[in-house]
Amino acid sequence: MSKYYVTTSIPYINAPPHLGHAMEFIIADVLARYARQQSQEVIFSTGVDEHGGKIAERAQAAGLQPQEYADKMVKMFQSLSNLLNISNDRFIRTTDKNHQKGAQLIWKSLEKDIYKAKYIGWYCTGDEAFFTETEVKELGGICPNHNRPFERIEEENYFFNLSKYSNKIAEVIKNGKFRIIPQTRRNEVLSLIESGLEDISISRPKDKISWGIDVPGDNNQVMYVWFEALLNYITVLGYPDNNDFKQFWPADVQVVGKDIIRFHAAIWPAILMGLGLELPKTLYVHGFINIEGQKMSKSLGNAITPEDIVANYGSDALRYYLLRHIPSYSDGDFSLTTFSASYNNELANDLGNVVSRTLAMIEQFLNGQIGDIPPSEHDVALYEQALKDCRFDKAIEQVYDMIKGLNQYIDQEKPWQIAKTNDTEHLREVLAYQASSLLQIADLLTPLLPDTAEKIKIAFNQKVIHKMTENLFPRNDHD
Repeated sequence: MSKYYVTTSIPYINAPPHLGHAMEFIIADVLARYARQQSQEVIFSTGVDEHGGKIAERAQAAGLQPQEYADKMVKMFQSLSNLLNISNDRFIRTTDKNHQKGAQLIWKSLEKDIYKAKYIGWYCTGDEAFFTETEVKELGGICPNHNRPFERIEEENYFFNLSKYSNKIAEVIKNGKFRIIPQTRRNEVLSLIESGLEDISISRPKDKISWGIDVPGDNNQVMYVWFEALLNYITVLGYPDNNDFKQFWPADVQVVGKDIIRFHAAIWPAILMGLGLELPKTLYVHGFINIEGQKMSKSLGNAITPEDIVANYGSDALRYYLLRHIPSYSDGDFSLTTFSASYNNELANDLGNVVSRTLAMIEQFLNGQIGDIPPSEHDVALYEQALKDCRFDKAIEQVYDMIKGLNQYIDQEKPWQIAKTNDTEHLREVLAYQASSLLQIADLLTPLLPDTAEKIKIAFNQKVIHKMTENLFPRNDHD
């Protein structure tokens, strides 16, 4: 049995999860479910990033110790995963003892590429990131993400020799060994590398940030949060000796947002090269979700929580919208008005309608006894290629075209009129075709809309049609 390993990035727990987190979880879940459907042995890992100065700040503001704050926030991300029916096999926390032990082991293994030097420059605790003099000048000295001045710091840190690996990273991207999709993101990374990768600070003095993993052999320094967070993708597999690591690395797909592409397409590959490890096969970079044309923001009051949507429409409805109506290769827009229209017109009217019509006619005209259902033979090559390319919008459009085609078939064949002719065999053939098509649709929907797919499969189980206790997608005009 072949192995398949897929990861999300691990969200930072400074704020509750939002639609962007939901989309990333769902995307990775689709890939994991599809791999399992192809009889592959899968590890699907997600988790949370818990260290850093920003977490310590939030904990202090809440009157909590950092670990108490982290424990509280982690539950929100775990609850979201459950709410969305995410099938992850692993959930890693960077406060896990195994991760901390693994991170220190990796540091020691990279010591040939690590040196100590003075850092003089700019830092934003909100971003947990260093900024160049040029960047700070262009931004007028104020971080646009947090509306506060950048902090000028001068401190002695440990550095990682990132520049050493610059040409090697560019080479594996160009020759396709390290695949970055979409192409626009690949080009962005190559442009970044060609402009020159500089060595990066990978630690902070403990008197500045104490909430982190100690640097091995130096109790006055903690690992820079972004550096040690990246290591989770192999510590979760038990690097270096665990069989999971030996069998499942390199990752088949790593799913990340466009705002952290530099860390995953430049720094992470360099770390792996320094360890003598293979790079992930594919890095898929998704865009952002805007709310009615504006960036999601608490200050604008336009935040929409995944919990509210699922409470009103169900998890598959949210999965459907994010997979089909948020472009897989660029940013997308979300509004409750368009979401409601999509739900009612595409899911309730089109998919729900064709299922309920078919079930009702088989029960009415054949007493629920359909007999043998021949396998459907619709070509699924475009669907399969779309999933391989992480074009989730195109994959679900292929399924939707089948749904529309089946509705048209019913309207053309008019089984209710065939029933009046007493041509039972022809009627059975028509209704068996409908059932067969719906079973294939359910099969294709299994990675995308797992609850819906399972309900359809149960309803058309074997030769006997089973009544659905409720509508597949009851109309919902709540917006």
